[in-house]
Amino acid sequence: MTVVERIEAAIEAATAAPTAAGGIAGVSVAARLADGTEILRPAGRRGLDNPAPMTPDTVFWIASFTKALTTVAVLQLVERGQIGLDTPVGDWLPALSEPKVLAGFDPDGAPRLVEANAPVTVRQLLTHRSGLAYDFCNAESARYSAAVSARRGKGAPPLMFQPGSAWTYGVGLDFAGDLVAAVTGRTLDVYLEDEVFAPLGMAETAFAPKPGQTGRLASMHARGEGGTLAPIPFELPPPPNATMGGGGLYSTAGDYLKFLAAILSGGGAILRAETVASMAGNEAESLEVGVLPGVDPSLCAGFDPFPGQSKRWGLGFVMNTQAGPNGRAPGSLAWAGLANCYYWADPATGVAGVFLAQLLPFGDAAALEAFGAFERAVYSR
Repeated sequence: MTVVERIEAAIEAATAAPTAAGGIAGVSVAARLADGTEILRPAGRRGLDNPAPMTPDTVFWIASFTKALTTVAVLQLVERGQIGLDTPVGDWLPALSEPKVLAGFDPDGAPRLVEANAPVTVRQLLTHRSGLAYDFCNAESARYSAAVSARRGKGAPPLMFQPGSAWTYGVGLDFAGDLVAAVTGRTLDVYLEDEVFAPLGMAETAFAPKPGQTGRLASMHARGEGGTLAPIPFELPPPPNATMGGGGLYSTAGDYLKFLAAILSGGGAILRAETVASMAGNEAESLEVGVLPGVDPSLCAGFDPFPGQSKRWGLGFVMNTQAGPNGRAPGSLAWAGLANCYYWADPATGVAGVFLAQLLPFGDAAALEAFGAFERAVYSR
């Protein structure tokens, strides 16, 4: 079998029984091989409520794939001398000018906040070391949100730890998107279109489906009792509400591959080669990173991209320190999106892959199995 045939077999097997327990309605994948060949392949259908076949131009909510693109926007500003990585973000964002840290809860459940002992920096927003967290994978953050909701609390979210002292996945990249807007005077959607999407020819990527894309959207699904899928309503609020630097974008597999190809080429039209090299630096030394506990099982089943292996977080990506089980070389750049979207870019081999599905919770076993089979097929000879 050829590489293309192996890729087709992997994704067709994953979508062969979409209504069975553990089934997947449809996926779209894109791959860049070591020789520069690009492969786009769909399988299955756009949804259990949509019999239209999955196609290479099917549009997906790519969620946290957005984070790497927002990171690029910030690094462009660093290249131009408009901000520094160690600039306190409170200089630009009043909501983080006097950050508070969650120090626990009183006997009656009221949260106790203390002053942060240092400012939150740009670097910490990009590397998830600011202390800003997501409720769905941080139990203390979820408890805080429930407490302030009951008390109608207001204000910026507190940090889960003192800035720079630990790692937790969170909303730091949403604030990084606000930072881009504050520094440039352009909203994040306009900035990314001008400075990233247009230079790379990413015409299918935006913070809301374009008029010509609405008929090509994949449906969202949720895994229910017994592992069966059911379609669920899903729509982000229109911009500016959904212009979230951490997870607001829609795109196609082929469009995101254009971005990964630019990273593998040393930055292409969007970044300098030395900046791309810095993205792969160890920004969270001695901290275990990239592991998401399943605090809210409806959204996240738990996710460890490389079980049993130490992982590093750079500027925008998680990196494996050892060879991956499915072909990835050490030092590959990767991350994922909440609706079981996954990608990687392997600088050592020039290989990259994008796997898009639309189902919850994140870290779905069947989706991860299909993603692994796709990766093995991409590296096969």
